[in-house]
Amino acid sequence: MCGAGAMGAGIAQVAAQAGHDVVVLDRDDQALARGRASIEKGAGALLKRGKIDAAEAGALVSRVRWTLDISTLAGVGLVIEAIVEDAAVKHALYSGLEAVLDKSAVLATNTSSLSVSRLAEGLARPAQFIGLHFFNPAPIMKLVEVVSGADTNPAVAAASHTLMECWGKVAVNARDVPGFIVNRIARPFYSEGWRALEENTSDAATLDFLYRDLAGFRMGPLELGDLIGHDINCAAAQSIFDAYNGHTRFTPSPGQARLVAAGRLGRKSGRGVYEYGNDVEKHTPNFIEYDTHSAPEDIAVGPDTAAMQALLNATGIQCETKQHIAPGFAEIDDVIVGFCNGRTAGALAEEFQKSALCLDWMRDPEAATALAFSASNDEARQTALRLAALCGKGAIELHDRPGLVVFRTLCQLANCAADAVHDQVADADAIDRAMINGVNYPFGPMAWAKAQGFARIDAALKAIADVTGDSIYNPCEILRAGCEDCK
Repeated sequence: MCGAGAMGAGIAQVAAQAGHDVVVLDRDDQALARGRASIEKGAGALLKRGKIDAAEAGALVSRVRWTLDISTLAGVGLVIEAIVEDAAVKHALYSGLEAVLDKSAVLATNTSSLSVSRLAEGLARPAQFIGLHFFNPAPIMKLVEVVSGADTNPAVAAASHTLMECWGKVAVNARDVPGFIVNRIARPFYSEGWRALEENTSDAATLDFLYRDLAGFRMGPLELGDLIGHDINCAAAQSIFDAYNGHTRFTPSPGQARLVAAGRLGRKSGRGVYEYGNDVEKHTPNFIEYDTHSAPEDIAVGPDTAAMQALLNATGIQCETKQHIAPGFAEIDDVIVGFCNGRTAGALAEEFQKSALCLDWMRDPEAATALAFSASNDEARQTALRLAALCGKGAIELHDRPGLVVFRTLCQLANCAADAVHDQVADADAIDRAMINGVNYPFGPMAWAKAQGFARIDAALKAIADVTGDSIYNPCEILRAGCEDCK
């Protein structure tokens, strides 16, 4: 193992837990001491949680040796490099490693942003070089992206994939492209959150809450940016944007760049999107206050309204299916109500010639604690409040924008995932497993698109692109075709 930092020590712990003897190389004693302390802490945490006993904890720590001498690595079968993201520094290390390693040894890089093929240039044995991208913290996060360079021996790739699985990881093969799978596909999660904030769709705390409550993400994009550090997150976005020659799907957020320029980097600076400190009040969503509303006289639903029916089940009111109401919509007190399909409430009102209420997507309409909506007029707004009261949910009104917030973000995540399938970065199943295990998404973007219906997502993206005039939302042809690779 080369590098005793947080990632290097974490990977060393993973290997030691799997029963391997590990040698960790770094440039100074202080780095080695910090790495050793990190593994001792990790072993202690496993012991405390009952994952291992005291003897196993001691054995884990003793399996890791620490060194400043590169020649100590002679005879090892696999070296994983996890040092600074600087190609020149990495190449200098590789030259020293190739001078001492056996010809059969595999050299791997944990890079998250550099091309594996480029890093292999100039190596004496590029066929033995591969990317093994772990996610931080390595002992906890399940995903490893296995990235073959242009000259990587397929047998090396296959053996590396198998080894990662033996280490208890979810290994996915990824093509050597900027961002690999996760860092490429995750971009819209951040950019759409920022765009919703910049367009005054709602306040930051409410937007982050919606991602958690309606979709099941562990954190919203704005609070997650504060946790990661906006300098790091913004730099990653810019790097991928530049690497793809200004591909519009990866356009960095101007609002986030302004935060970085102002030194508001997030939790580590005490202020980002939010302020942090002992005296700062907790950030809470902005619910509309309303009185208990009486039940509507009648709720009629159109055919194929599973999501709407699930929501209305919470009201306890019997609903009648009527064929004259469009599929996916309900009618409450002469107001058309439906989950977002990419169009605005205003556009729906114009189409149906009735007041219209547009609801943001919900992973579980019965379990969600909030009803997020946009309304074409005050009549529709009052219907939203009545519906929220009947369902026992908080009411959150959003600016009437195409795709609203959660649904628009999920559509664009699916769009980027479909791009990756189209570009043969990975297949649909690998992409979904990567996003679930690499960044803790509640579901895979391709599985989500399939469940919603590729045609529905394609139509929604077209509607968003049409209203915004932004080609960033033009749907990938794979969504249009609903090809076999995505099924």
